[in-house]
Amino acid sequence: MSEDVETLKRRLPLLEYLRQHHWTGHPAGRSEFVGFCPLHEETRPSFYVNTRKDVFYCHGCGQGGDLIRFIQLSRRLSFRQSLACLDPQTTPEADPVAVIEQATAFYRQQLDQHPEAMFYLNQRGLHDRALIRELEIGYAPGGSLRRHLTEQGYSFDLLRQSGLLNVNGSDAFYQRIVFPLRQGEHIVNLYGRSIGAAFAHRFMPGTKGGLYAWEKIRHCSEVILVEGLFDYAVLRQVGFHNVTCSLGTHLNTDQLRQLCESSRTVYLAFDVDANRSGQRAAEQLAHRLGAQGIAVRRVLLPHGHDPNSFFVQGGDARQFQSFVEAALP
Repeated sequence: MSEDVETLKRRLPLLEYLRQHHWTGHPAGRSEFVGFCPLHEETRPSFYVNTRKDVFYCHGCGQGGDLIRFIQLSRRLSFRQSLACLDPQTTPEADPVAVIEQATAFYRQQLDQHPEAMFYLNQRGLHDRALIRELEIGYAPGGSLRRHLTEQGYSFDLLRQSGLLNVNGSDAFYQRIVFPLRQGEHIVNLYGRSIGAAFAHRFMPGTKGGLYAWEKIRHCSEVILVEGLFDYAVLRQVGFHNVTCSLGTHLNTDQLRQLCESSRTVYLAFDVDANRSGQRAAEQLAHRLGAQGIAVRRVLLPHGHDPNSFFVQGGDARQFQSFVEAALP
């Protein structure tokens, strides 16, 4: 592998690559060029390229390395993906998980660039920036993901097969807050929550995986189970750390198994809506869990509320804790 990498770098020297991508450098010695850093904004040139060693170093941001390292930093790619940019016989599709990871990273970058996205999160009661980063929440403005990923070498067919593009070849997620759903180290799906009425909330094709963020609480003796990701987020924000989310009222086989893998008490904090669909689902789930020997309590919120709306409309952690303590079997 090391010989292959060196061959790739010899085929395309760093300075030539930079010039192909519109970097302008001026001589700064026998074998050095200096110019503005492509990796960050600056007012004085501090980015040096040593043509003898075929490496770069920026005195402004402190980054340095060879051509592969520059591609990793400038395009936010893995080592393997960076090689694929230089070797036409290597393709990012060799790592099928990578395209979803790259889409997630792109969506995260978009969140701060679109005020309407942060406005929507604040409307939904979510304002803790550290928690937003922890949950890897992003924003899909629509119309830009396809170009971003194809520029990194991912094929149109792969993007469509993964569900990131629809049948027409357009971005599948448009004007949606995006939550990545992880199972262990890998993202198994993305959930897009529309910020307006024009687009439905949706998952990408495939499984939604197990319970959300289950690894963080799997050893808790008491677990609060909610329906939606915003329910989860606001409870985490006010200090409830034994929370998980089923991404809907109907648990799949993996989610049910996770709740039943050890003895615990499960508090069901489902929606209390006018048609009682949330409460009927809670009653049915309580029966299923009880049959497996799991203690279940149903948390009764004020009529018309779910955990998210309860906090958005002025509820606090102490009040919610009182509902948990008064939960019915």
